[in-house]
Amino acid sequence: MSRKDLGLLILILVVGAIVAIINPRFLSPINLANTANLIGLFGLFAVAQAFVIISGGIELSVGSIIALVGVVFVDLVANETLSPGLAAVVALAIGALIGLVHGLLVTRVGIQPFVVTLCGLLIYRGIARYYTEDATAGFPFGASFPTLEWLTAGRFYGVPHSLIAFVLVTIVMSVVLHRSVFGRHLFAVGKNEEAARYSGIRTTRVIVAAYVICCTLTALAAIFIAMYTRSISPSSHGNFYELYAIAAAVLGGCSLRGGEGSMLGVVLGTILLQVLQNLVNLLGIPSSLNFAVMGSVILLGVIADRQFTSVGSRRAAKVPAATTTPAA
Repeated sequence: MSRKDLGLLILILVVGAIVAIINPRFLSPINLANTANLIGLFGLFAVAQAFVIISGGIELSVGSIIALVGVVFVDLVANETLSPGLAAVVALAIGALIGLVHGLLVTRVGIQPFVVTLCGLLIYRGIARYYTEDATAGFPFGASFPTLEWLTAGRFYGVPHSLIAFVLVTIVMSVVLHRSVFGRHLFAVGKNEEAARYSGIRTTRVIVAAYVICCTLTALAAIFIAMYTRSISPSSHGNFYELYAIAAAVLGGCSLRGGEGSMLGVVLGTILLQVLQNLVNLLGIPSSLNFAVMGSVILLGVIADRQFTSVGSRRAAKVPAATTTPAA
């Protein structure tokens, strides 16, 4: 565990203790279960966002992808066009295709990730609204899909399945990011794409793969969120979810410059955000301030990242000076 992760863990424990003292309901089983469920739901696309940020890019269309994939999935299942399993495969395929398009536009066409994903934010939201004719998509009254509902919204001995899915995805992605050749290449590309290219790394494939992984995991999150909400308003479903994902990644140590980050940090960042969200609810703070809290968290995370980087640079600069002075 790095110093950043340890500091974040201590911050979570301190904030949690303060909230529990102010309002004991924080430690009630119902509140803990609901918070765990939200950690699982938001953690899935936070992990997804981390891959793109580490590669040196950014994915701003997360919320719109969740809305588009959600309405398509619900429509296919509710109208019994496809079985739930096939509908899930279609949903994941849509996410993978979106990621592929984004990656190719960034690498082959040379468009900035900010521009590509910002346009995607608008396009996918518009398609979702057109798909449902701007109406709310949901399951018919009395419709029941026991297996699907149990897998996505059920609980195992009180533990939400969304949290279990988040843990499993995090373990797999941790191996991919920290224990594989692709992970090392991803960090190298994010740190310096040109140097990585000259060292023989196929940077185009690495960046495209990062976007495919990101959007596929986002589509998986869309399935869980759709079954959690049971109804989707395409004009508002998933709004500003990209902020939550970016905030969790930045708090977890992912540098917006690329080349830095860890899965453990993203997990801790997601937990901290949901604890803060719970703090807002339990203390009766107006929900209109939620976005102010998220913006402040992102700003503080970026400031902290900049301070850590500057301190590390000064220390690294002092070491060669100390070693060369005696020789001179």
